[in-house]
Amino acid sequence: MATLQIDTCSRWFGNVVAVNDVTMTVGPGITGLLGPNGAGKSTLIHMLGGFLPPSAGSVTLDGTPTWKNQEIYRTLGIVTEREATYDFLTGRQLVRASAELQGLPDPGAAADRALVTVDMTDAQDRKVGEYSKGMKQRVKMASALVHDPAVLLLDEPFNGMDPRQRLHLIGLLRAMGDEGRTVLFSSHILEEVEQLAHQIEVVVSGRHAASGDYREIRRLMTDRPHRYTISSSDDRALASALVADGSTAGVSLDGGGLRVQAGEFLRFATLLPRVARDVDVRLYEVTPADESLESVFSYLVDGSSRTTSTARRDPS
Repeated sequence: MATLQIDTCSRWFGNVVAVNDVTMTVGPGITGLLGPNGAGKSTLIHMLGGFLPPSAGSVTLDGTPTWKNQEIYRTLGIVTEREATYDFLTGRQLVRASAELQGLPDPGAAADRALVTVDMTDAQDRKVGEYSKGMKQRVKMASALVHDPAVLLLDEPFNGMDPRQRLHLIGLLRAMGDEGRTVLFSSHILEEVEQLAHQIEVVVSGRHAASGDYREIRRLMTDRPHRYTISSSDDRALASALVADGSTAGVSLDGGGLRVQAGEFLRFATLLPRVARDVDVRLYEVTPADESLESVFSYLVDGSSRTTSTARRDPS
């Protein structure tokens, strides 16, 4: 039962702060590290895997620092997002090399088992340079699994995989989580994390924004102010009706149509058609004005005034 601990950890590169005062515990089971691109996920995984030292704070595996600690690789496997591999080797040669570096007593047999695990036996004798991106991800996974690690760190592992490959990897990771291994994988797609993770850690702009299971994180993302641009047969009448209802946080009119800030997504989705019907206004177009992934995640950081009893909000 392995546990990774990040304690008040920061990492900067010159004047750029990639990770800012993050505290997080990753224990047995599957944990999803969720955040938009550039949020600091890869930097966190590199520190957890001992590839980078923290600029401040500490990163430990079962109480032992990961930085400059080669022994952690006896119990840890890591798959980075970068596609770089030894393209002149075959898939089997690459995985066997990992087994030999681990000092396994029968590296050939270990490589064969790992390749079976990731469903790569059919392509094991082809050069890695001939692989698709999804195939490279799978052979990298085999290399990470060859020594049967208790901890697995995966940076955007589903990138480049086709639907069949994704389903196979989902099943593999679920089985590892059920065995009590500690699995952490990063993604910028909430639905991807929902399928796998029992625990989700959200990072935005290098900060730890929220923590909880996928239902809690989904609720935090959904129950937030939403902005819409609305085009209708009578924008002024609709605006007056929405203001009179009192359920919207803000309504404004300009040349581009009616702009509305709704306090709750689900309630507004029900309210708007009813109000339009009551004042005999026809809706032509309703367009979310702030639905970029960055804006959704950033709300978790900026909404410090909102509290919840089930999902912890990081004080940073």
